[in-house]
Formats: sequence, C-alpha cells, structure tokens
Amino acid sequence: AQIVAFAGYYELFVYKYNGVPGEYGWKAISSADPEVRKRKLSAELANGRLAMMAIIGMFFQDGLTGSAWGDWSLYTDSPLRAFEEELGVQAPVGFWDPVGYTRDGDLETFKRRRETEIKHGRVAMYATIGYIVPEYFKWPGFLSPSMGLKFSDVPNGLAAIGKVPGNGWAQIVAFAGYYELFVYKYNGVPGEYGWKAISSADPEVRKRKLSAELANGRLAMMAIIGMFFQDGLTGSAWGDWSLYTDSPLRAFEEELGVQAPVGFWDPVGYTRDGDLETFKRRRETEIKHGRVAMYATIGYIVPEYFKWPGFLSPSMGLKFSDVPNGLAAIG
Repeated sequence: AQIVAFAGYYELFVYKYNGVPGEYGWKAISSADPEVRKRKLSAELANGRLAMMAIIGMFFQDGLTGSAWGDWSLYTDSPLRAFEEELGVQAPVGFWDPVGYTRDGDLETFKRRRETEIKHGRVAMYATIGYIVPEYFKWPGFLSPSMGLKFSDVPNGLAAIGKVPGNGWAQIVAFAGYYELFVYKYNGVPGEYGWKAISSADPEVRKRKLSAELANGRLAMMAIIGMFFQDGLTGSAWGDWSLYTDSPLRAFEEELGVQAPVGFWDPVGYTRDGDLETFKRRRETEIKHGRVAMYATIGYIVPEYFKWPGFLSPSMGLKFSDVPNGLAAIG
C-alpha cells in the first residue's frame, strides 16, 4: 500500500506532463540547454527501451522457472525440452517459440515446420540475391525477343513484376510448381533432398551445414520483407527515403527518440495521423515506462549481491534478507 501510494502521489501531483517529454525540472541531471537535454534524454530513451525488453524477459523467465534469473534446469515440465537437440536450435536464444506452436511436444509436426522454414529461407535467399545482383549485373540480350524486351529494360525490385511478360510468369510458376510437387518432396528429414555434393552423407556434418543455412535463411527472410516494404513505400528497390515525400513520419524526423540505426520507427502506425502533440504525449509515456523499467531491472539485479541489513517490517519480524528476489517477493 505504501509503494502504491508513493508512486501514485508522484504520478498525480508531482511529475505532471508539461508538453515537453521527459522534462520535470531536474536541471541537475538534465540541463537548461535544449541540445544537451535532448542528448541526455535520447540516451535515457535508448537505455529505457533496453530496460523494458530486459524486465519483460526477466518476468517471463522468472514466471516459467521460479527463478529470478531463469534457471532453465528448474523448468522440468517444459514441452520444449523435446526439441532442445533438434535442427535449428541455435545460440544465443536456444529453442525459441514465443507463439507456442510446439507446446504440444509433437516431434513430427515440429520437423514438418522446420522443413517449411528451411524452404522459405531458401526462397528468401534467392529473392534477396535477386534484389542485389541486378544492381551490378544484368544479362545481355533479350528476355523476350518477340516483344523486343531486353534484360536491361527490366527494372530492379517490385517494379519488375509489371515488366516481365505473362508467359514468363507462367514459366516461372510452372518450374517452381514442378519442383515443389514432384522433385523436392518432404521425406521426414528436414532439408534433405539427396544433394550430397552440397550437403553430406555424414549426419553431423549435414546438421552443421543445415544449421548454418537456417541462420542465413532466417536473416534472408527478414531482409527480403524489409526490401519489399521499403520498395513499396519509396518506389526504389533500395528504399530511397527522399522519394517517400508523402510520409506522415517526416513530421517527427527531428524529434526526441529518433535514433540510429533505425531512425523513426513506427511499424504499427500509431503516428500515421502526423499529430505532433499526440506524438509528444506518447514519447513522454515511453520515457516514463523506460524509467520504471530501469528501476525494475536494477531491482532484479542488486538483491542478488546486496540486501539492506535489519528489518523490512519490525512488527512482523520480517528482515530484508528474508525477502526472495524476483516475482517471489510479491507474496
């Protein structure tokens, strides 16, 4: 009750939003200079974003394992243990399934999904290379002699879709469909189609090669979606931001919190209306959440190494040393 009352008092009566995100008059740790204050708040925002991710991860692993530091050995009931040694389980995250597709522990279904991931990764790697290579090289001669269409006439990226003749697309679909339906058919072993020249007959070597391919395929899937997105927005295969003149995000390019390497990042589209005051109010909320998360993260870490001497509640005979770390402290 005391903690809630203290936090509520500061939230309602002391630290009230004044139209300037993060500005509560603490000139000692902030600054009267607008540029210095912006630089300090930008650093705080970056730290706060990291802390928000960190504390949610701590809560999650604590809730699963009963340990503030997420001791995986304690989570003996996890269905994910069925897949710890399977293909694609890689450092640093290990087995990662935030959506819970594998909670049923079905190994055959897991392998079928892994096979699909490998296939998607292979397609994405081809697609990514297909975006990059035409920037530096195009075949000489004609793509369609009957239409007088040269390879050099086909633009890079999504704009190529409208340039390739319909018969060309039919050939591409027929070729891919033939291999999908009749040649590369799933045989129960993810990624295994008998290519021993680039794979291996040795199971361990094959697993190592497929693991590397999976990592590259995952990167390629992220890369090609990013390329499609920036191409669709800007009309340029490499996402020339200067071409996207209608973007409502331009209203916020110089605002607090817009930082390298991603610049202004709003994948959900909260700011598509271009309302600057609403943007600032949300930025203020983000700063506040980041500050709370930084305190919370430190509150997880410090008690592992230090606890106050004496009593938390003398009337109940409760010492600080009696309070466990993490979520267990709530009770």
